[in-house]
Amino acid sequence: MDILEKIVRDKRKEVDLRKSIIPISQLENSVLCNRNKVSLAQALKNSATGIIAEHKRRSPSKSIINNNLNVQDVATGYESAGVCGMSVLTDGKYFGGSLDDLLVTRAAVQLPLLRKEFVIDEYQILEAKAYGADVILLIAAILTRNEIKKLSEFAKKLDLDVLLEVHNEEELHKSVMPSLDMLGVNNRNLKTFSVSLETSKSLASLIPNDFVKVSESGISSIEAIKELQPYGYLGFLIGENFMKTENPGKSATNFIKSLVS
Repeated sequence: MDILEKIVRDKRKEVDLRKSIIPISQLENSVLCNRNKVSLAQALKNSATGIIAEHKRRSPSKSIINNNLNVQDVATGYESAGVCGMSVLTDGKYFGGSLDDLLVTRAAVQLPLLRKEFVIDEYQILEAKAYGADVILLIAAILTRNEIKKLSEFAKKLDLDVLLEVHNEEELHKSVMPSLDMLGVNNRNLKTFSVSLETSKSLASLIPNDFVKVSESGISSIEAIKELQPYGYLGFLIGENFMKTENPGKSATNFIKSLVS
């Protein structure tokens, strides 16, 4: 069983448990359910850098990245750096994140926030809204076309942006539909964990121009971004590169300054 299957199997149990503890009505009555979203898709269209910075404590491929930082400090550091948006990992078992991280981040910054999660159920999308997210992530590798349609349309009803992540041409073809805002290409091979920017380059021309193109994983240099911009990418998700330093906000500041200079 590959890592993704294992995560999804655990996620189903986790979501069932969460549903039994916090009813849908309680999420719907959250104060944050009434806030207007800050659109990440729009922010990327208007940005010269397109950096989406991530808060990530650990990952299955890299084990611990950084457990010492307060998510609030990371968020305010990123906002000061001038990032376009922030991705907050909320998976606990494999990534060390939580919905509380999302809530704390929402209270700290005005940035568009992406709930980075393995979404398999509408309940998680409602959670994202109730805890202050502006964007949800859908991963084509774990969803059927019908599930992508159902989940993305539900997200649109809640006025959330949708970022759909693909790893290859097959996933891309089954995923393209009007209820998406952004198409993300993950440069990491989920079976081997190897990373190649060629994945983003080879899929770029197959992504219709109606969608904002985002490149994810393995972006650790200014050169990588400059290499991908001619392919139409407006968004660049960077996590590890900033998080493995003592001060992710400062790293992001220096990175962005170099990028625009």
